[in-house]
Amino acid sequence: MKRYLVIFERTDTGYSAYVPDLPGCLATGYDWDNTEQLIAEAIQFHLDGLAEEGMAIPMPGSEAEMMVFAA
Repeated sequence: MKRYLVIFERTDTGYSAYVPDLPGCLATGYDWDNTEQLIAEAIQFHLDGLAEEGMAIPMPGSEAEMMVFAA
């Protein structure tokens, strides 16, 4: 099992999500839950496609941390 970082961003129409360690793997949805479901499907589709083509599956390497600042 591999754990990939997924970045969620609010948009004017909902949310978008992407996976820094899987270039080109992204999804957009009308709310967080919808986007979460779609990015999970996109990740699996992306990994299956790489495997089918005999390409290496990228190792997860991205990390994130929330930092708090006084406004």
